[in-house]
Amino acid sequence: MAQKGVQLDRETFSCSICLDLLKDPVTTTCGHSYCMNCIKTHFDEEDRKGIHSCPQCRKTFTPRPVLEKNTMLAALVEQLKKTGLQAAPADHCYAGPEDVACDVCTGRKLKAIKSCLFCLASYCEKHLQPHYDAALLKKHKLVAPSKKLQENICSRHDEVMKIFCRTDQQSICYLCLMDEHKGHETVPAAAERTEKQKELEVRRLNIQQRIQEREKDVKLLQQEVEAINGSADKAVEDSEKMFTELIRLIQKRSSDVKQQVRSQQETEVSRVKELQEKLEQEIAELKRKDGELEQLSHTEDHNQFLHNYPSLSALSESTHSSSINIRPLSYFEDVTAAVSETRDKLQDILREEWTNISLTVTEEDVLLSPPEPKTRAGFLKYSHEITLDPNTANTHLLLSEGNRKVTSMKQQQSYSDHPDRFTGWEEVLSRESLTGRCYWEVEWRGGVVRVAVAYKYISRAGSSHECLFGNNDKSWALRCDTNSCQFWHNKVQTVLSGPRSSRVGVYLDHRAGILSFYSVSETMTLLHRVQTTFTQPLYAGLGLGLYNEDTAELIKVK
Repeated sequence: MAQKGVQLDRETFSCSICLDLLKDPVTTTCGHSYCMNCIKTHFDEEDRKGIHSCPQCRKTFTPRPVLEKNTMLAALVEQLKKTGLQAAPADHCYAGPEDVACDVCTGRKLKAIKSCLFCLASYCEKHLQPHYDAALLKKHKLVAPSKKLQENICSRHDEVMKIFCRTDQQSICYLCLMDEHKGHETVPAAAERTEKQKELEVRRLNIQQRIQEREKDVKLLQQEVEAINGSADKAVEDSEKMFTELIRLIQKRSSDVKQQVRSQQETEVSRVKELQEKLEQEIAELKRKDGELEQLSHTEDHNQFLHNYPSLSALSESTHSSSINIRPLSYFEDVTAAVSETRDKLQDILREEWTNISLTVTEEDVLLSPPEPKTRAGFLKYSHEITLDPNTANTHLLLSEGNRKVTSMKQQQSYSDHPDRFTGWEEVLSRESLTGRCYWEVEWRGGVVRVAVAYKYISRAGSSHECLFGNNDKSWALRCDTNSCQFWHNKVQTVLSGPRSSRVGVYLDHRAGILSFYSVSETMTLLHRVQTTFTQPLYAGLGLGLYNEDTAELIKVK
């Protein structure tokens, strides 16, 4: 039999049951062939039904067929094994809709494994072999399979485009070079590819560097997460310890007060009872004397009366005062008042410090602060309601509108003495401390105003520069009058331009160290921005001119 007569594939000589090459092939009367063991097993399973059938065509046999080896088919299989049997390609080797198909295959096409830029064709593994064997074909440029090979053909001249026009930034053929691209700057496509390849490598290098940078950032952020978790855990643990210590201290002081009160109670009650006992003894003695005197007074015999009278002992002097001064019923009320005062002070401290703690916790940012808002609506998201602290107000300042408005007065106000009060300059600080991101607005009228922020420990006593907003390193101030605006910090003045308005907006990003002042009207205009580092919580401050009835008010913004 001629080997090249007919090409037979593996599937032709495979058993349809085990899908392998036939072993000891047998043929049923319907003409289908199987491995001896495969069809025997199949018939064994059908013995229970009493009807046997062909696994392929389902033709039934009665009785069960006697199986005999097909010697001719067995010999053919063995001979084809020796001469080389072409294996049928697996389904995944055939080209699908999304695959590049071999241009040489007929019938069902195989997937192409390479495309040739010279032949402008794609080949499967079998049909590609000549490109590896033939000397002339070895020079062809092979690339990954591509469906776009026809894009290398000039649509106008039907020639391969091997030239690149730099003037028009497009690939062209040699005929285009003599036509519409004549006189243009052109280079071989390979040369242009080399140049672009260099640029591509540079861009890739930049991208890889950025990837490395971002990977470092990711690692840093992971470290930041771990640091945050560790810091938070430590803060919770330390806070619990400190609050536990505080609770223990309060409980200890409560126990001490209780013990002292009870001890003093016992002492006082013992002293009173001792005095009470002595008085009762004296009363008994007095009653006895009174009885003797009463008996003598009833003696009718004058001589007997006069005889017995000297024998009566004289009344002894009382060892106690003639009267007992009883205090009003307020024996330990002073203790209650003292404890109540301590409680109120502790509540005030906890209330103020809790505000600082709460703001510090809620405004703790991990990443960079978000950009400063661009619109008033954006700023209002960070609005804080701020009130002025009467304990800091200069005595020539009158607070009103729920301690949000301040007016400079010629007449001194009747404020109590307080170490936090500004005594020289007409200034006042807010009650609330400011951390995180905050925004507030100030409406002012009159000759001059200072809109400021300051640390709590700015000097207060006297008229030195250390107390004036903006003239020290503990405060930052925008000074506005009817003609100009200046920014002041640490005695340094910065003259500002821009529209002046009766309303000033203040934006603070404490963590980012940003302090911005805006002129607020129908629009917001930036007057000045500070970039620094704030080391302590800040307080809003207002300063006014002397005795001019200037006013400034912290507006309730919505």
